[in-house]
Amino acid sequence: MGLLSNKVERSEIKAGDHIYSWRAIYTYSHHGIYVGGSKVVHFTRERDTGSSMETPRISSSNSKLPSVCPTFPDCGFQQPNSGVVLSCLDCFLGNGLLYCFEYGVTPSAFLAKVRGGTCTTATSDPPETVIHRAMYLLQNGFGNYDVFQNNCEDFALYCKTGLLILDRESAVGRSGQASSVIGAPLAALLSSPLKLLMPGPIGVATAAAGMYCASRYATDIGVRTDVIKVAVEDMAVIVWNDSDRQLSSEESSSRDPSESTKDLITL
Repeated sequence: MGLLSNKVERSEIKAGDHIYSWRAIYTYSHHGIYVGGSKVVHFTRERDTGSSMETPRISSSNSKLPSVCPTFPDCGFQQPNSGVVLSCLDCFLGNGLLYCFEYGVTPSAFLAKVRGGTCTTATSDPPETVIHRAMYLLQNGFGNYDVFQNNCEDFALYCKTGLLILDRESAVGRSGQASSVIGAPLAALLSSPLKLLMPGPIGVATAAAGMYCASRYATDIGVRTDVIKVAVEDMAVIVWNDSDRQLSSEESSSRDPSESTKDLITL
């Protein structure tokens, strides 16, 4: 895949790949997990909350309306009150092109991809583990959709890595798109005082670009320290135990990271 584009052909993707397609003239991208057989599992707003811009060509199997997909009768399958959907590849892409999300990239390669939501420094788990997570969440849900904290890219990143944000009140989830949206105005804000020190607009632009790249890199799940590995069986519907979250610094430093899942309560 190239430096500026992760575009791939359909024959190049494999089961377990994290794929995406740009929407609305490249203003945002929609992400999912390719599970083989021309099928994709992805995460959208729940169908009963209104129409979704991200999946305009599919309808829920729980809806009384017939599926609009002429090829796969199960295209659009989703459980009640869940935003996790099974679609055929054609309906997932709509009229968009196919791109493949990259994992395990170097920091320099990550920063070279100026647009967020295309790669991460985190490594992917084996394809069979990724597919298991996606299919399990298709049956059990992935919580409520939130554009900044729990979106389609967050879903795909979890399926690929099993990583969750430890602090549920964090302003930004795992999504590279969300961090880019927040990082751009943050960079502009932080660089504003530098106008007094930078000679001319070029200096200010350089400072803003540096702030933007730094904010993107700091929120990447491959370098964040506030993420934990959570088994998918603990992910169906979870809430945080506030009393257990309030650990002292001594307890946090001596505690084994694998025990962090005890802070989750499965409903």
